[in-house]
Amino acid sequence: MEILKKFRDREIAARIVEEIRKIAPKDKIIKIMHVCGTHENTIARYALRNLLPETIDLIAGPGCPVCICPAKDIDEVIYLSKQKDIIVATYGDMVKTPATETSLWEARASGANVVIVYSAHDSIKLAEKYPTKKIIFFSVGFETTAPGVASEIVDGLPENFYVYSSHRLIPPAMDALLSSGKIMIDGIIAPGHVSTIIGVKPYEIFPKKYKLPVVIAGFEPIDILFAIVMILKQLKENEPKVENEYSRAVTYEGNKKAQKILYEAFETIDAAWRGLGVIPKSGLELRKEFDDHNARKNFEIKLEKPSLDIAPGCSCNKVILGQIKPPECPMFGKACTPQRPYGPCMVSQEGTCRIWYKYRGVTIKP
Repeated sequence: MEILKKFRDREIAARIVEEIRKIAPKDKIIKIMHVCGTHENTIARYALRNLLPETIDLIAGPGCPVCICPAKDIDEVIYLSKQKDIIVATYGDMVKTPATETSLWEARASGANVVIVYSAHDSIKLAEKYPTKKIIFFSVGFETTAPGVASEIVDGLPENFYVYSSHRLIPPAMDALLSSGKIMIDGIIAPGHVSTIIGVKPYEIFPKKYKLPVVIAGFEPIDILFAIVMILKQLKENEPKVENEYSRAVTYEGNKKAQKILYEAFETIDAAWRGLGVIPKSGLELRKEFDDHNARKNFEIKLEKPSLDIAPGCSCNKVILGQIKPPECPMFGKACTPQRPYGPCMVSQEGTCRIWYKYRGVTIKP
């Protein structure tokens, strides 16, 4: 905690903000996108936007794995949860995430077999406790959480245990979105948690291909403010590159052991992101040697109607792309609240709308 205090020091923050104000352009808006819900939480909690000059616009991108989980995946898992002898296990955030017509939470209230767990290992314990049941673990997350699931798969799973994978990968998604022209930004603050696994190398495409500065940052106020300074200096010098502000946790190669286990269990596939469409090589599916534990390949799933990612009136797709701020959605804080989320961005602790709602008492620059 003593170390963390230094990363929250007001005097240090004030000096960094002064440096930002010196080098920030006076007549041009600089848009910096981060792709991490934890970054957004720090930015909102400490009201960092209010410290910055008007020309710096911090944008929250697709950094919440719950928010971008496609409705179809949730619809299919809801279908499975209603079948005899099946128990679906997943994280608390996923239970309340809206799908096409309902959520796992509402399905559970109607009698579906849904259990909240904290990890894949907890789900395996369920399989051991109920050997006559079929346990399906609805596995969601970015590169950060996927290795833990992969480790369980590689170590060997009970016969009655299955994985429904909805894991997604950050760099391929960012590459696809930048190529599409859907997001126009001047710099990227890369996610610290993901980077502890994948390292610095996967981000090198962005300075080369898009001439964008990239800074991997930690999760304290000083981390984020200093990352902004680093990006502004790169822009001023016109030398885009990847820099690692979070060097206390992230190495160039990343966690090679975690990477090895990850790709022993999973292979990359084209995958849908809610509101963004299908992105090439941005998802993870179990390798063929683990087909016996792949929920998609062991259970027949029949949905009555096509899935709907974005409900009428919801603007989560625009929030995820950084095209609007949460208060610009007419449903924000009215028809859509954490107690009754209408859109996926209001559910998770990493969801942009949920974060803005939580800190609505803190002055947040629109």
